[in-house]
Amino acid sequence: MDFFKRWIAVAALFICFSAQAQSNKVVQGFLRDSLSRPVAGASVQYIVGADTLKTSSSVGGIYTFSNVSDKPFKIRVSSLGFEPFEKGYTFAAVQDNRMLVSNIILQGIPNMLEEVVVNGVVTVQVKGDTVEYSTRDLKLREGSVAEDALKKLQGVEVDKDGTVTAQGEQVTRVRINGKDFFGGDVKTATQNLPANIIAKMQIVDDYGDMANITGNKSGESTKVLNIQIDPEYNKGYATTLRVGGGTEERYQTTGMFMGFRDKSQVSVLGNMNNMNAPLFDFNSMGGGARGRQGGGGGRGPGGMFGGSEGITNVGSIGVNIRHDFSDKLKVYGSYSYGRDDNNTIGSSYTNRLAEGIEEESNDDNTSIRANHRFEGNLEWNISDKDYIKITPQLGFGDNTADNLKNVRQLIGGDFSNYQITNESNKSTAPRYNFSGLYNRKLNDKGRNLFFNFNYDNAVTETEYNRVLDRWLTDPGNGDLPASDVFEKTYREVQNKSWNAGASVSYIEPLTEKSKIEVTYDYNNNDYDNLKAQQLLESRGSSASGILDYNYNYDYAFATHRVGASYMYDSEKLKYSFGAALQPSTLRGNAYNGAITEVIDRKNLNFIPIARFEYKFSRQSNLTMQYSGKSNEPSVSQTLPFAETTSETFTNIGNPDLDPEFGHKMNFRFRSGDFQKGKTFFAMLRTELTTDKIVSYNKTTRVNGLGAVQEVGYANESEPVYSINSFYHLGRSFKEKTYNIMYGGGVSFNKGISYQNSEITNFEFQKNVNLNTGFHQILFFRYNPSENLEINPGVRYNYTITTSSLIDLSNRNTQKITPNLIGSINITPTTIFGVDISKEFNKGYTSNVNPFIINSYIEQRLLKGQRGTIRFQGFDLLDQQTNINRTVSEILTDSRTNRLARYFMLTFTFKLQKFSGVNPMEDNSGGHGGMRRPRM
Repeated sequence: MDFFKRWIAVAALFICFSAQAQSNKVVQGFLRDSLSRPVAGASVQYIVGADTLKTSSSVGGIYTFSNVSDKPFKIRVSSLGFEPFEKGYTFAAVQDNRMLVSNIILQGIPNMLEEVVVNGVVTVQVKGDTVEYSTRDLKLREGSVAEDALKKLQGVEVDKDGTVTAQGEQVTRVRINGKDFFGGDVKTATQNLPANIIAKMQIVDDYGDMANITGNKSGESTKVLNIQIDPEYNKGYATTLRVGGGTEERYQTTGMFMGFRDKSQVSVLGNMNNMNAPLFDFNSMGGGARGRQGGGGGRGPGGMFGGSEGITNVGSIGVNIRHDFSDKLKVYGSYSYGRDDNNTIGSSYTNRLAEGIEEESNDDNTSIRANHRFEGNLEWNISDKDYIKITPQLGFGDNTADNLKNVRQLIGGDFSNYQITNESNKSTAPRYNFSGLYNRKLNDKGRNLFFNFNYDNAVTETEYNRVLDRWLTDPGNGDLPASDVFEKTYREVQNKSWNAGASVSYIEPLTEKSKIEVTYDYNNNDYDNLKAQQLLESRGSSASGILDYNYNYDYAFATHRVGASYMYDSEKLKYSFGAALQPSTLRGNAYNGAITEVIDRKNLNFIPIARFEYKFSRQSNLTMQYSGKSNEPSVSQTLPFAETTSETFTNIGNPDLDPEFGHKMNFRFRSGDFQKGKTFFAMLRTELTTDKIVSYNKTTRVNGLGAVQEVGYANESEPVYSINSFYHLGRSFKEKTYNIMYGGGVSFNKGISYQNSEITNFEFQKNVNLNTGFHQILFFRYNPSENLEINPGVRYNYTITTSSLIDLSNRNTQKITPNLIGSINITPTTIFGVDISKEFNKGYTSNVNPFIINSYIEQRLLKGQRGTIRFQGFDLLDQQTNINRTVSEILTDSRTNRLARYFMLTFTFKLQKFSGVNPMEDNSGGHGGMRRPRM
C-alpha cells in the first residue's frame, strides 16, 4: 500500500511540474522614455520571491519572459542614463496565457542625458576601415526608409538625387547583411528598405574579395554601405502600394514587397512614373570576384523626383532573392529590368580661349534605354578551411537616341558658320560574365592560398545616321548669298571585347604578428572594333573623299603582375609594404582601307605597395594608403595613321607613346567622442602622374568649312598632379536634439595641353591650367522628437581657374546656396513639410539664381496609419534649372531643363508585420514602403 502511495505522490508531483512547464504563460512589456521613444538594450528582471529571470529589451523596446508562473511578480529595469525602475504586478492574462504589462516610462537622469547621446548604445564606432553607426537612437517617423536614417548620420550626406557621400567619398555599392542587394544598387536599397528593421549601418573602405579574405589591402578602395538587419525582424514582411497623379500630366505607380523568413529573403520592386525616378542603376554588372565593372547597357538619365536633367518616363521591375540552405551554403541574386524614356533640352556656350573660337548651341535630345540585368552568387564553405564563391552575370541593353543640335560658330568674333545636325543612333549591348574564387586555409597559423578568375564578354553594335546642314554666311542676312554644305552620313560601329584573368595569392606567417604574401596576376583584354562610314551626299564642299572610311582594330592587351609584400598587424599598429613588376604587351593590327599597320608594344612597370594604420584609441585612427598604377594609351591615341571622322575633325595617333604612371596617396583620419556626440573625419587624396599623355590641339580656318581641328598626343615631361581634401566636424547635444555639422574641402588640379592656331602662327604653345576649388558647408538640425525636425544650412563653392596662355581673371565662379528643410506634425496624423533653397551664382555667362520651394502636407488614416494621402507642390515658383561650368583650355557654360512646377496627389497603403514588433501596438503601419516623391 505504501508503495502505491509513493508512486501516486510522485505522479502527482510530475503532473504538477508538467502543467507548470507546459503552462506557456508569458509576461511581455514595452519600455519607453519620456518622449515616447523605445528604449533598447535595457536590463530587465522578472522577480518572484527569491527567483529571478533576466533579459534585455530589443531594438523596439520589447522584453519577454516565457514559461512563467501566475504568481505576483516584480519588474525591475536598469539602463544607462535613466533612473532605476521597480514595480509589483499581479498576473492577469489577456489571451492565450499572455499578460501585457502596461508601458513602462523611464525617467532620464538630467546630468547624464546632457552627455550621453544614446541610452546604453554606442552611436558610432570606428573599426579599422569601417565606421559603424547604430540606428537605435535615431528619431524617425513612421514610414521612414534607410535614406532617412542615413541623413541623420554624422559625416554622411544624401543629396536631392539620392546620391550618398560618406566622409567625402561617394558610396558606390550597398549590401544587406554583407551580401549584394539588387547588384549593389545604392539608391534601390536606401530608398526602399524600411528603416525600423535596421540595427546598424556600416560605411566600409572595401578593397575587394581578396583583401576581405586574406587581409592584405592594396590598390584603391571603394566606399560600400553595409546595412545590418535586426535579427528580431527575420520573420515577417513589409509591403507598400502607391498611386498618384498631378498637373503637367505627372503620374506615379509604385509597389514593394519584402519578405523575411529565417534564412530566406525575397524583395520585389516595381515602378512607373514620369518624375525622373528610376529604380535601378544599370551602369555596372555587380563586381564579381575580380571587381569587374560595366556592361548591360549604359544608364539612362537618373535622379529621383526632379533632380536630374530633362524629363524621364520610367518603367522598372525587379526581384532580389537570398536563401541560406545552411550555415555553409548560401545563394543570392537579382533580376532587374528598366526602361527610361528621356527628353533633355539644353543650351551651351563654348569658348576655345586660346584659339578665339566661340560656339553657341541649342540641343533637343531624346533617348530610350531598355536594360536587363541578372546577377547570381553562390557561397559555399565546404569545410572550416575551404571556401568557394561563384558569380554569373548577364546583361542586355537596347538603346536608341535622336539628337537635334543647332550651332552658331564665331572665329575671332566674326561669324563663321551656322549648322543644324540631326543624329540618330541605335545600339545593342549583350554581355555575360562568369567569375569565381577559392580560398584554402593551409593551417591554423595563417598560412593561406587564394585563387580567383574572371571571364567577361561584351558586344556593342551601333548604327549611326547623321544629317548636317551648314551655312557659311549668316542665314539672318538675306542680302548676302548663302554658300551651304549639305551632308548625309551613315556610320556603323561594332565593338567586341572579352576579358579573361586569374590571380593567385600565397600567405606565409613569419611570426604571430607578421606574414609575407606572394601574388601573381594575369589579365588579357581582347578587342575587335569596326568603324565604317559612308558619305551619301555632299555639295558645296571643296573637300572630297575624306568622309568615306573603314577602320578596323583587332588587338589584345595582356599583363602579368608578380608581387610580394610584408604585413605586420598588432593591436595599435598595422602596416604593409612591398612591390610588384608588371610586364605588358599590346599586339594586333589596325586597318585603314587597304592600309595595314602592325601594333606591337611592350612595357615593364614597377609598382610600389604601402599601407599604414595607427590606432590612437578605440575611437580614433589614422590610415595611409599608397598605390601605383600604369595607364596604357588607347588604340586611337597610338594609331600609326590619321583617323578622320568628319570634314572638321581628325585624330592623329602617336605609335611611340609610353604609358603614363599615376602615384596615389590617401590619408584618412577618424576620431571623436561618440558617446558624447562628437565626430571628426578628415581625408586627403593626392595623385601625381608622370609621362602624362597630353593633347596637341591644332585649329585652322578652311574656306567652305570654317574651323578645322586636328588632335595629336605626346608624353609630357612635367608632372601633372591633383590634391583633394575633405573634413567634417559634428557635435550633438541632449540626445541628438541639437546637431551641428561643419565641413568642406579644398581641391587643386593641374592640367597641361598644347595649343596651335592661326593666332599663334602654327606654333604649339604650352598651356598650364590650374583649377582650385573651395567647398564649405554648415548645417544645424533641431530634432527634439519624431514629430518635429528643422534643418537650416548653407553651402558655399568658389572656383579659381588660371592659365599660362589666357587671362582667366574674370572666369572665376561662385555659388552660395542657403536652404531650409523641415517637417512638423500638426496633429498626431497630419504632417506638413517644406524644402526651400536659393542659389546665388556669380561668374557664369548667364547668372541664373533659382529660388526653389517644395512643400507637402499629408494625412495618415486607416487602422495603424496604414494609409497616407499626400498633396505636394514641386518648384512652386517655377524656377528649376541647371547651370554648370567647366574651364580648361576650353570654357563651357551649359544649361539644361529639369522637372519644373507641378502639383501631385498620392495615396499610399502600407502593411507590415514582423515577429519583433511591439505586440501591444498595431504593427501594420510601421516604417517601410517606397521612398516618397521628392518635393
